[in-house]
Amino acid sequence: MSNDSRFDLTARQMPTHWYNIAADFKEPMAPPLNPGTKEPIKPEEMEAIFPMNLIEQEASTERYIEIPDEVRDILFRWRPSPLFRARRLEKLLDTPAHIYYKYEGGSPAGSHKPNTAVAQAYYNKQAGIKRLATETGAGQWGASLAMACQMFDIECVIYQVKISYQTKPYRGLLMHTWGGTVYASPSENTAYGRRVLAEDPNCPGSLGIAISEAIEDTVTHPGTKYSLGSVMNHVCLHQTVIGQETILQMEMAGEEPDVVIGCVGGGSNFAGVSFPWVGRNLRGEGGKKVRCLAVEPSSCPSLTTGEYRYDFGDTAMTTPLMLMYTLGHDFMPPSIHAGGLRYHAMAPTVSHAYKHGLVEAASYPQTSVFEAAITFARAEGTVPAPESSHAIKAAIDEALAAKQEGKERVILFNLSGNGMLDLPAYEAYLSGHLED
Repeated sequence: MSNDSRFDLTARQMPTHWYNIAADFKEPMAPPLNPGTKEPIKPEEMEAIFPMNLIEQEASTERYIEIPDEVRDILFRWRPSPLFRARRLEKLLDTPAHIYYKYEGGSPAGSHKPNTAVAQAYYNKQAGIKRLATETGAGQWGASLAMACQMFDIECVIYQVKISYQTKPYRGLLMHTWGGTVYASPSENTAYGRRVLAEDPNCPGSLGIAISEAIEDTVTHPGTKYSLGSVMNHVCLHQTVIGQETILQMEMAGEEPDVVIGCVGGGSNFAGVSFPWVGRNLRGEGGKKVRCLAVEPSSCPSLTTGEYRYDFGDTAMTTPLMLMYTLGHDFMPPSIHAGGLRYHAMAPTVSHAYKHGLVEAASYPQTSVFEAAITFARAEGTVPAPESSHAIKAAIDEALAAKQEGKERVILFNLSGNGMLDLPAYEAYLSGHLED
């Protein structure tokens, strides 16, 4: 067994293809439905908001889809990302468990989001699109898409959930720095935003509302397409570079994980780290079956308490209907600091995997999550994003369970972003003002 604490791949070892879990599902996924006819939606019916090349990826059942050279060339700037063994955290917890974490916070935007932002900007550019509209919660996605659009000379318009716009001002500044136009959602810029504000002038916003505004912006501006940072199949697909790299890195470490953990809001970073492992389980590969655990906030628990049914992805009911775990498209999440997890529903692929027992789920309140984040930061040095800290909390609980059992356990989690622009949330916790 290796005594190393860091495991790095060479540029040549970065994945050349994305992994599509739909190819390995024993039960095929249910199709999205046209909200008007309730019939399976046709590809051409989605062209109002997505370019056809991404629609094809959305519906694909091919196991591997090649990553274009131009996309890989940009991803090389921060990929492959490192895998660390958290030896200092292990010592602090006095656990026989071995804790590993994949660090996605080294990208220019500070999270895993550029993995799909660059791909989506590329495919939209190939389709001749000049302008993209999107939503963002904490701002990791909005910043990532603004950066990617700048690289491909595409205009970027972002609707940021108002509570995050107000509490995370530097993420908005980052979007502006990369040339993005940012509106606090609900905004006066769309008819739907004005309607929400008329009903509640103090509305803190939600990802569902911001999605509605971004889609309205898309269909009312010629030459514009919509871009989404999570939930959709093609977004989860683009993130699988994470999990594919961890399979190689765990081989370097000489171990196989017992459990793979990721935080989950819309589902993209959890899918990214876990789906290659789930696929390996489904194909009967590897030395053992690996548990995969999705961790969500208890204030927005779509997997652990939501219903599995068709629902809209936005509050204005403009998206296709998707079969997923949902709290209801009109659910208004509390104003927690993990803004990237304030979403009412779960990615159809993650929902399908959970429904069929391929992955597990857990939820935590935000005070216990920040306690885990502080523990990790003081042991390992890295200040994690509040979203990623949900995975840290679960990893610590797994390590403490191993201690109680007196058994070794190998734990792998995805540290999906750094928290350097989330310090006001840490200030609230450290000053005793953070509540569940």
